[in-house]
Amino acid sequence: MDKKEHELKIIIDPTSGIPYYRQIILQIEMAVADGRMKVGKQLPTVRGLAVDLQVNPNTVVRAYRELEFRGLVTTQHGTGSFISDIEMNMSDVERAQVLSQLVRGFVSQISSYGFTVEDIITYLTDYQEEIGL
Repeated sequence: MDKKEHELKIIIDPTSGIPYYRQIILQIEMAVADGRMKVGKQLPTVRGLAVDLQVNPNTVVRAYRELEFRGLVTTQHGTGSFISDIEMNMSDVERAQVLSQLVRGFVSQISSYGFTVEDIITYLTDYQEEIGL
């Protein structure tokens, strides 16, 4: 399956220090920028996403409102929230910054359990072969 065909899977990291609503926004922005979320694609309902993420529905509302304010999402009352036709691109630098932040947090957490970077690389290489990427 092509990366562009993957469904959006929002995951909240309670240890990141980034507010939950910002994590939701960033993940939706990245999904739009890299083509995983296309124009007209419906976002999960506020209630559904809140339940999935185990967060207060107001957190999801705040994220969706900010996305709507930025023009990335349109909301049709009674129908839902949808990706708008606004052009969303992330530069290589912005993508690298997000990746760097995620990797640093991941490596820090893994290191606290006694694993090394070499352990991580070995596991990821094996995992990549296992799933056929």
